[in-house]
Parts: sequence; structure tokens; C-alpha cells
Amino acid sequence: MAKHSVGWVAAQKRWLLALLVMVSLSTLIAFFIRAAFDTCDRGGLDVVDKRVPLGAPIGTSPSPLSFMKSKLVLLVSHELSLSGGPLLLMELAFLLRGVGTEVYWVTTMKSSDTDAATYSLEHKMLDRGVQVLSENGQETINTALKADLVVLNTAVSGKWLDVVLRENVPRVLPKVLWWIHEMRGHYFKLDYVKHLPLVAGSMIDSHVTAEYWENRTRERLGFKMPETFVVHLGNSKELMEVAEDNVAKRVLREHVRESLGVRSEELVFAIINSVSRGKGQDLFLRSFFESLRLIQEKKLQLPKMHAVIVGSDMTAHTKFEHELRNFVTMKKIQDRVHFVDKTLTVAPYLAAIDVLVQNSQARGECFGRITIEAMAFQLPVLGTAAGGTTEIVVNGTTGLLHPVGKAGIAPLANNMVKLATHVERRLTMGKRGYERVKERFLEHHMANRIAAVLKEVLRKSNSHSDS
Repeated sequence: MAKHSVGWVAAQKRWLLALLVMVSLSTLIAFFIRAAFDTCDRGGLDVVDKRVPLGAPIGTSPSPLSFMKSKLVLLVSHELSLSGGPLLLMELAFLLRGVGTEVYWVTTMKSSDTDAATYSLEHKMLDRGVQVLSENGQETINTALKADLVVLNTAVSGKWLDVVLRENVPRVLPKVLWWIHEMRGHYFKLDYVKHLPLVAGSMIDSHVTAEYWENRTRERLGFKMPETFVVHLGNSKELMEVAEDNVAKRVLREHVRESLGVRSEELVFAIINSVSRGKGQDLFLRSFFESLRLIQEKKLQLPKMHAVIVGSDMTAHTKFEHELRNFVTMKKIQDRVHFVDKTLTVAPYLAAIDVLVQNSQARGECFGRITIEAMAFQLPVLGTAAGGTTEIVVNGTTGLLHPVGKAGIAPLANNMVKLATHVERRLTMGKRGYERVKERFLEHHMANRIAAVLKEVLRKSNSHSDS
């Protein structure tokens, strides 16, 4: 019996490794990417939300991006790292390469000491046919002038225009699409975005972020945004394959729970984000502790509950992470709270948990892609009623929303207890979240949305060159 058991565990681990290889790209692009969606009331906001037909999945019909075949596109990113913006731009690069687009990549702030992650990402692009250029030099300038389309990724990339293109900036601006993901006030600097009103268009991940940029540029910088397109993101086909494979999910769930010391019948609430105050892990832990107190006070008979924080980085020695761990020790809940290091693969943790908590603070997430990934795994989401999360989570249907800040501690704790108590409601919310993903948050949905934007930007660029 012992030998049989060991063999089964070994087989499980081999199967797990195979799964992780299969989902390597999708889950790589999964961890540090944040984003979201909803039907915010935009009033008189001058934002173009192209109501693109969602279309059929790529692979069952011609790609909506097929018109980009043989076009030359230059993608400009402020960095090449495991953060949301660069990984999302890489995903666009691969979608374009899939239809035969000639794609070039420039990283504007490349470190002289290339780390392992940057090296790996760069070679992943080279393997997929994306040509990587230096951040400056005549070849880069010539490529920008020759390109059919230039995509600037994030507000910070705007400085590259003056530093590298210099007197050529006016020739390039009419074919620039500026893809903006930021929601923080310190990005509203003329050094970054002074050319923004003159580009062909801007593309933003959620309505709430588009509205924020429209208002802030007008009030703080005194100019009007260019034509702005709201483009909701979608889950990759690779991630969806794992999310819809019950055998794969069961193996992943068993493996991760075993590594955490969590039993199959116990409940796991998890937050999957880089550990920082803005992501709200401190308030999450306070809510979790309060939920345990409520359960004890009401004498509820529930399975043991656990809190998992995926995104730890003790090598950074941040004061905030030390605060989190000290809180856990002080409250004596070390057996219930688990810290997991930053990881390239989120699918195993999505398979292993029961509820995702998206607790980003202040203005919330611009989009929050981990939210739609969790919904693909049929997980209900407990999220802050801020930012793009309100555009993804249907409150009371696919999850429950709570206020940001300290005002959200008690509501989040109550929501945890509700989902722990009402199993059927928890499962129903997860199923409805999955249905919502299938309706609007898949790769082909995103490709259709991006295709509509690129067509419009190319049309404007061509009309400008003809005039």
C-alpha cells in the first residue's frame, strides 16, 4: 500500500508539471496583470466604447485581427518585467504575430543589469518572431517612421517620444495608439503625457479609468483627451483550457492544498496580488480575523477557514509585509494564514481556493485580470466597490462588493461568513461568474475589441497621411 501511495503522488506531481508547462504563457501573463469592467454611468464623457460584436472564438473563424497581416507595428513599453502593462503588451504582440504582423518591440528603460525574468521574457518574444530593438538609435527611429502603427504602453512611455524621436515626433504622433493602464495621480505630468492630445487615439482598460483620465487631464493639465476606446480584457485560451478541465483542476487543488496543509473540506479565501498597501492585504487579514470572531460569537458550525496571500516577497524586506506577519502572530492565527511567494503560475492557486478576494484600495484596480481568471475557475469574488472591479463583478450575482478602506473591514468579514455559511449560494455565484466570463471576457472578445480600435486608428492615420 505504501508503495502504491508513493507512486500515485509521484504521478500526480508529473501531471502537475505537465499542466504548468501547458499554461506557462497564460499564467505568466496572469499574475501581475490587474484590470476590470462594468456599466458605469459615464454621463457626457467623450469616450468611444465601440460596441463590437463579440464574434466567434478565434480558431473557429478568421481572426478579427487578420487585416493586420503584413502590417508593421512598433510596440513601446517603459519596461520589460513581470508587471501588468508589459505582459499585456506582450500578449498583444503574440496576437498580432499570429496573423502575420511584423512586430517590433522597444523597452524604454532597460536596466543595464538584465535580470532572469527580463531575459526570459525577451527570449520568449524572439521565439515568437517579435523583433527586439534598442531603446534608441537610428534603427529604432527608422522603424517608428516606417511603422503603420506605434503603440505606446502606459503613460510613462510618453517620455520616449522626445528623448528618442526628437524632431520626428510630429511625423509619428498621427499613427500612435496610447494604451493606458494607470489610475494614480502622479502619472498626470506633462513630461509623460504632453503629446497625448495629438495621438490618433487612446485605449483604456475600463470605463472608470477612462473617465478618471478624461477628468484629470482636463482639470490638472488643461487639455482634452484624444478619441478614447474602452477595451475590456479577456482570458487566454490556455487558461480557459485548464479552468474547464475538471481532472486538471482536481490534481492542482489536491497538490496545492497538501503543500499548504489544508484539508479538502476546509474553506480557503485568497488574495492574489503583489503584496503592497494599495492591494489591501492588511485589511483583508483584519476582515478574516473578524470573520473568525463572528463565527465563534454566533456559534456557527462551519469547516475550518483559511486565508492565503499569494504574492509574498520577503527578500524585499518591506515594512508592510512584516506588519502583515506580525498581525498574524499577534492574533495567533498562524495555522490559518498562509503566505505564498510571488509566482508565475496562478492556475494552481485558483484551482485550490474557494473564494477570491480582490481588495485593492483607493481608486481600485484599473481592470483586475485576476478577477476574470478566478471567475473562469467558477470562484465567487469578494471585491472592493471601486475601479474596474465594479465592471466585472455583478454584486449579489457573481460576488459581493464592499467599501474600500477601514469602512470595508466589517462588510468583507460579513461577506466571508455568508459565503462560508451558504454553500449553495457560493457555488451558484461561481457558476454565474463563469457564465459571465464566457459571455464577454475571453480572448476572442478582447481580440474583437482591439481589432475595432486598430481599424479606426489605421483609418485616421491613413487619412492624415493623404491630406
